[in-house]
Amino acid sequence: MGELGWIEGRTVTIESRFSEGRPERVAEIADEFVRQKVDVIVAYGGAVATLKQATASIPIVFAPAVDPVGVGLVASLSRPGGNVTGLSVQQTDIAGKRVELLRQLVPSLHRLAILFDAGYPATMREMAAVQDAARGFGLESSPHGIRQAEDIAPAFDALKGQADALYVVENSLLGANGTRIIALALDARLPTTITTSDLARAGGLTSYGADFPALFRRAAEYVDKILRGAKPSELPVEQPTKFDLVINLKTARALGLTVPDKLLAIADEVIE
Repeated sequence: MGELGWIEGRTVTIESRFSEGRPERVAEIADEFVRQKVDVIVAYGGAVATLKQATASIPIVFAPAVDPVGVGLVASLSRPGGNVTGLSVQQTDIAGKRVELLRQLVPSLHRLAILFDAGYPATMREMAAVQDAARGFGLESSPHGIRQAEDIAPAFDALKGQADALYVVENSLLGANGTRIIALALDARLPTTITTSDLARAGGLTSYGADFPALFRRAAEYVDKILRGAKPSELPVEQPTKFDLVINLKTARALGLTVPDKLLAIADEVIE
């Protein structure tokens, strides 16, 4: 926002709130912002739907949202309509690519476990896309849905010895508990593919996804336009054009895996 000419405390006031992956907290934050009559709200992931239910007049910018058309946040990417717009990550579109990369990294892969938030429609859609991709590659898949942080450890207990690798369908709940998930996966010796590079650096085997910091920076441009008079309904939803592949070579070695040279050559980042 500073690069766009806004000075915090003088020309713009920024109020930050964190839900810590708790849906009930999102509802509290939404009510608070509506009472304050803020000019625009920036939100991420599953929080956007709750905010949309709370207000039809305050502009909402998602940075980003997963499959915003599929989950009913906007009418279309080109003409969102309503008070919501922003950046989209079409996770269902690249689910197959993640499974393909995991197969190349784990040649012995036959059984794929999928960890997802069963209370969030977008992750349900991605989970289904992962299952379709797994079937296409001749793999067995087992979905493990959670609804709160307390469900994570029991989910790992259920999949121990039942899977050769893990696909994490990341959202705010799983992201808030990402470090813990990676630790449990390493303890279970499960090669893991995730969305964000931070969790690959934390010990996940690989991540493949959009540059999330870049999406948040781009969201500032939406906020700038709205504060200068643009209507959210007329600002098309943008999709990322570049996806980064991160491979944690240290984790691969710990799991006894040899990363193919062709993947190392195309990786955007290799963690030694």
